[in-house]
Amino acid sequence: MTVIDIETKRKLREMGATALLDAIDAQDDAHVLGMSFQERLQLVVDEAHSTFNHGKVEGLIRRAGLRYPGADLRRLDLVDERGLDRNVIAQLATCSFIDRQQNVVFQGFTGSGKSYLGCALAKQACQHRIRAHYIRMPDLEEAWALARDKPQGQTKFLRKYSTFSLLVIDEWLLDHPDEAMRSMLLELLERRYDTGSTVFCTQS
Repeated sequence: MTVIDIETKRKLREMGATALLDAIDAQDDAHVLGMSFQERLQLVVDEAHSTFNHGKVEGLIRRAGLRYPGADLRRLDLVDERGLDRNVIAQLATCSFIDRQQNVVFQGFTGSGKSYLGCALAKQACQHRIRAHYIRMPDLEEAWALARDKPQGQTKFLRKYSTFSLLVIDEWLLDHPDEAMRSMLLELLERRYDTGSTVFCTQS
């Protein structure tokens, strides 16, 4: 039994409501035919909303530029191996520190997992539908150097990196930045003050 006709399906596709259409098609089954209209409508909306959220989250993760896209804070076995406090990680996983515009520092020697944790935290933020971005300090320096040579490049650069709700900067200050870079970093952090959170992954 077909739930809706072909013309209605065409209109839904034309409107870009593919998630809704897929949810309706999923109801073309005997086990839902005995439900009331309200029950079936609720089921359709719930399934379409779930698909919408999944797509939005996947898009945020894809655009976050994660070095380790598979990083996951739920991998507590990795947390234990690095001697980290489970309670602290669990608190960070709520992303409430972002709501409070608080910053986080992951400090440790090379290979201690700072980059993994930074990516995992950024991914967790994306799963909370929070706009996050990961970047290595050398790449940030290169992007800044390129921006300085373009009209309005510096303004656009600062606007871009100040608007992320969560910004993860890996390899923070491994080398001593020059005066121009220091000025940019101070301006960037000033713009991010009270507007977003920054995670610093550093050795010192």
